[in-house]
Amino acid sequence: MKIAFYGSSLLSSYWNGAATYYRGILRALAERGHEITFYEPDAFDRQQHRDIDPPPWARSVVYPATESAMHDVLAEAGRADVVVKANGVGVFDRELLEGVLREARPDALTIYWDVDAAATLDEMRADPSHPVRRALPDLDLVFTYGGGPPVVEAYRGFGARECVPIYNALDPETHHPVAADPAFACDLGFLANRLPDREARVEEFFLRAAELLPDKRFMIGGNGWHDKPMPQNVRPIGHVGTAQHNAFNCTPLAVLNVARDSMAEVGFSPATRVFEAAGAGACLITDAWEGIEMFLEPGQEVLVARDGQDVAEQLAALTPERAEAIGQAALRRVLAEHTYELRAAEVDATLRETKARLREVAA
Repeated sequence: MKIAFYGSSLLSSYWNGAATYYRGILRALAERGHEITFYEPDAFDRQQHRDIDPPPWARSVVYPATESAMHDVLAEAGRADVVVKANGVGVFDRELLEGVLREARPDALTIYWDVDAAATLDEMRADPSHPVRRALPDLDLVFTYGGGPPVVEAYRGFGARECVPIYNALDPETHHPVAADPAFACDLGFLANRLPDREARVEEFFLRAAELLPDKRFMIGGNGWHDKPMPQNVRPIGHVGTAQHNAFNCTPLAVLNVARDSMAEVGFSPATRVFEAAGAGACLITDAWEGIEMFLEPGQEVLVARDGQDVAEQLAALTPERAEAIGQAALRRVLAEHTYELRAAEVDATLRETKARLREVAA
């Protein structure tokens, strides 16, 4: 099928945490024979901080962040068999969603792909005129990158015809074990952009742990942390491009995952960082959230912490030997059960089943 995908960015992870997810899913769909065109606006300096060149498995269209350019790229939606609007493009989100529904062919599948479902659902609860809420009756399908049964039930309650979680996963060609890099040497590494709905949890799980372990070395990567007060044993290193993620994950004794508030509350929402770390064979410590055992086994393949005290205690007791064993167990699990190849098979099956069902209804 020809798939037109309107998203934040395929080419840059700069202030764009969904990049790894988009790349993994869409590359795997292309390998299954689908033709992908990804439309992204030239906004937020992302094009000045590209991580990859336009890939051979997708046609990349970067358009000026103007209303006229948006209408130009929307006009191409009529050529596609499947038209996807992802959330969080950041420029003309409402207009893009309305345009997708207007420009898609009558026989094309129209999909809303939500990479921040918990936050979107909160917005819809607060605003009866929310554009996604208004569009749901006209959309054929909603994909989310997590959320499990609570998100599926909520979306159906708002009128979605079908909602299917397609979880984050591992692309083993992109994220894999590499040699350690002295530039990332520390006891605990944490990689995430500074966002309002994550900051308090970072203060608890990362900065408090650093305060409790003044003799340990901590490192934080990501945008926005440069002016955040931190203990002296924490080193902020700024944006870390995806090409450096393997070394960042492989070098520290352990790496930390901290969910955003909404994702932690809903559960069943492993961040891309979880699979990147596991794919690199890293020893991962994650904050506690419901559903973690669906992806990694606590105590064997991942360490789970309820608060900063737990993080500090687990890190203090962690030996290189145990860290290695946990990391290798996690790597085996994600290679067997959580690759983008497997996720793309789910997407492909859902697209074909939905197409067939709509043909039957129209007949």
